[in-house]
Amino acid sequence: MPSALSSAKTRSALRTSARISLQMLLVLLMTAVTLWLLGRMWSVLWPLVVALLLTTLTWPPARFLRRHGWPPALAASLITVLFLLIGAGIVVLIAVPVASQSGELAEGVVDGIQQLREWAAGPPLRIGEDQVTSALDAAVARIQGSVGSIVSATVTGVGTIVNGLVTTVLALFLMFFFLKDGPRFLPWLTRQLPGRLSTDVPTVASRGWDTLGAFVRSQAFVGLLDAVFIGLGLWIVGVPLVLPLAVLTFVSAFVPIVGALFAGFVAVLIALVSNGWTDALIVLAIIIVVQQLEGNVFQPIVQSRGLGLHAAVVLLAVTLGGSLAGIVGSLLAVPVAALIAVLWNYLREQLSDPAAPEAPDPAEPGPAPDAA
Repeated sequence: MPSALSSAKTRSALRTSARISLQMLLVLLMTAVTLWLLGRMWSVLWPLVVALLLTTLTWPPARFLRRHGWPPALAASLITVLFLLIGAGIVVLIAVPVASQSGELAEGVVDGIQQLREWAAGPPLRIGEDQVTSALDAAVARIQGSVGSIVSATVTGVGTIVNGLVTTVLALFLMFFFLKDGPRFLPWLTRQLPGRLSTDVPTVASRGWDTLGAFVRSQAFVGLLDAVFIGLGLWIVGVPLVLPLAVLTFVSAFVPIVGALFAGFVAVLIALVSNGWTDALIVLAIIIVVQQLEGNVFQPIVQSRGLGLHAAVVLLAVTLGGSLAGIVGSLLAVPVAALIAVLWNYLREQLSDPAAPEAPDPAEPGPAPDAA
């Protein structure tokens, strides 16, 4: 016969389950409150996050100058100016060749549209001129009926651009101060915090800084791989503006998913208007292959090694971040996951029991007694 349930053990199990459930609810509540507060402070936090990421990229040369006797303010000023010059140079490197060939590209766009219309007019679609004209008239009528939405979208876009400029300026100023006074932050933080926090918080902050540096370096390496392979493919196919497209690919790699799609779309469009459909399809195939290798091989391997995360965790983090917060979520998903891993590993270290000394094996002979 099966044994009867013990009422005492059942009540104990229910009490334990209720206590654990209450604790989990409190943790989830505190997490929700924290996320709400971060959302309210996002206008300040976003420039801070951008500045930290830029500082991890510019700190190695600033540290080199400081170790060779440069004053902190002078080293930070020089690195900030050089960073601005490099950013402006990248913009010029992309814009000048495009502007010099804008006439040819415009003619190519017109020819491409005409080729598309001729192709649509033939089999199997057989779309006639009257259908195209009616579709254009319908599109114009719809645009005219949506003037208010277009104006509001334009105003929203202008506001977004202004916010982006403000964020960029604040991030550059914060980057300068981080380069100048960054090494004094942890000692200052140690003096401000009481008790054990004066040790725990600076330790976690130091490990988190190393993790952010590893993320930026790995992202730059992956972007360099994309730029080299895609640029080489464009050069072999004979697409114009290879260097600007390669630079655009490298820069866009710092914005996961959307950046790669944008750079690939530009490359395919230029191949279409300059070389025709065949080369455009070849370029599209090259970009798809490189992006698949980057997203499924290069990026997870490099970031998992640099950040101490498994490749599957990296992929899941990018997917979750993109679904929760769009482009910004995709950009910050991997470093946030790495920082959570840093905090979790430190908590495990502090909460783990010290390893017990191994008992001697009785089968092994002990040390020989000292001679009398």
